[in-house]
Amino acid sequence: MLLAQSKYFLLHAPRQSGKTSTMFALRDLINATSDDMIAIYVNVEPAQVARHDVDGGIHSIIDSLGYEASLILEKPEIEDELVAVFQKKTGKNALSASLAYLCEQTDKKVVLIIDDVDSLIGDLLVSVLRQLRAGYPDRMSRRFPTSVILCGLVDIKDYKIHKSDGEIITGGSCFNIKSESLTLGNFSKEDIRSLYFQHTEETGQVFEEAVFDLAWSYTGGQPWLVNALAYQVCFEMMENRDRTRTITKEMFIEAKEQLILSRQTHLDQLGDKLKEKRVRDVIRPMLIGSNVEQNEADQPLESFAVVSQNELYCIDLGLIKRTPRGLMISNDIYKEVLPRELTDSLQTHMLTEFMEPEWLRSDGSMDVEKLLQMFRQFWRENSEIWTAQLPGYIEAAPHLVFQAFLQRVGNGHGRIEREYGLGMKRADLYLKWTSPVGEQRIIFELKLRRARENSEQAFEKLKDDAWKQTAEYADKCGARESHIILFDRRDGISWKEKLFTETKDGIKIWGL
Repeated sequence: MLLAQSKYFLLHAPRQSGKTSTMFALRDLINATSDDMIAIYVNVEPAQVARHDVDGGIHSIIDSLGYEASLILEKPEIEDELVAVFQKKTGKNALSASLAYLCEQTDKKVVLIIDDVDSLIGDLLVSVLRQLRAGYPDRMSRRFPTSVILCGLVDIKDYKIHKSDGEIITGGSCFNIKSESLTLGNFSKEDIRSLYFQHTEETGQVFEEAVFDLAWSYTGGQPWLVNALAYQVCFEMMENRDRTRTITKEMFIEAKEQLILSRQTHLDQLGDKLKEKRVRDVIRPMLIGSNVEQNEADQPLESFAVVSQNELYCIDLGLIKRTPRGLMISNDIYKEVLPRELTDSLQTHMLTEFMEPEWLRSDGSMDVEKLLQMFRQFWRENSEIWTAQLPGYIEAAPHLVFQAFLQRVGNGHGRIEREYGLGMKRADLYLKWTSPVGEQRIIFELKLRRARENSEQAFEKLKDDAWKQTAEYADKCGARESHIILFDRRDGISWKEKLFTETKDGIKIWGL
């Protein structure tokens, strides 16, 4: 419909969710079936290195455009002809002139698909958007592409364009001719089942029914994760290349662990996003289970409008999702990857004496009380050092350091599941520890005591709420051991005041 109406519009979705494949499919469909339209695809990412160099960047884009157009129009000479157009113009109008020239080479409507447009920055991005806008009025006479599709990670409203002179321009003002901002959805449960069944049809290898539910939980339908997990379990785990072997739930759990530890590019890029202030301001309160407006971090609160924009930005990136319970991390794999990325260096450099298995009993089971006594001493000696290692996440430092500690001691024998989100007022860790005597299921509820809980009445309410929440979560998970770790973050409080233990209904609270 949008193409028939000669509209300019956007398609945005997170990394590796199928944008480029979709654009290739659209291009090929148009060129194979339309009598009135021809589609040309161009990826402009190579021009990213030009940054503010408009002439250099536009030259790179026109080179790519000429190559793609010569193939689609079956006119090899177009490459040289577009170079000649560029030489007659400057970067400020060479792209629009080149597109006008291309439209003269066919009697069909030209649909231009520009991929990775948000990889461009500064003056170059401004120039590209404004040249497209300048040619827009000529689209109905077919002297300019009748439709342009901009494809990238985020909506154009999130383009914060810093020109070389320091001026900040919003993406919308450069491209106010867009009619729609479309996005790609994730796979549904049925999509995952259908995709995996294609493997079964081709190879005869079958999946246990439980695998499909796990795949949905682990990935939330994120296309790259869905495919990567299946590839990991069916191809990277060599014993499973025997197609007579059924893919079991246990195999899939192991594939998830291997995928996370491999730190493939898709997962590694999440670590870079966590450094952005817009992302940090949303993820930080989620890690500690508090609302943004309740934040007492080291940075001032943003307005509600800015907070909302930041949340939408994180949704566009695929990091979080909206649910009836509030904002949540998008899937179980991201829940695990985000704190791991933030604490990777902490895990690497944690003192080895705290990792020695003194907390293991002779039968291989975990002595949780001894483990927490060790962590208490570790936190007392190292909290200031490790908090300083987490700039931008200072308020979440207790949660992150404990998760790093638990991850380090649990490697190889335990599996940690995390539950946190905005509005939930909780941050739960669920450890499954496997030993020769069976499986231990242990709940750790992490809480902060801040200035607003300074009075005894407020402190007692904090503890009572924590006990109630922990008991509910333990019942849900079938855990037999539950512990609350309460970090006292008030200024000027001595360690003597911070350290205490209390037990209620079999749940022990540890004050740190």
